[in-house]
Amino acid sequence: MTAKVKSQDCFQQVATWSLHIQEASQISGVKVAPQTLRDWFCVEMGALAVPDRYVDAFCGRVPKSVLARNYKDFSPEKLKRVYVRAQLKVLN
Repeated sequence: MTAKVKSQDCFQQVATWSLHIQEASQISGVKVAPQTLRDWFCVEMGALAVPDRYVDAFCGRVPKSVLARNYKDFSPEKLKRVYVRAQLKVLN
């Protein structure tokens, strides 16, 4: 798969999520924006004592430094373990 195809697929996924968020806002009558969801997620994960470096990784902010790339584990498997261990509940 070429970089251009991957990029187009990524943009299509973002557009799909945006439509889902807009639809949820209309149905619920509550204004929901991607930034609101990110803020909520970061606050909740912080309250569940998830280290900042993993919260940043979940939000797409992975460090680019050589030290971080070589000595931090941001693999999908590791992130999944961190997320499952946090036991985040969306609706209680």
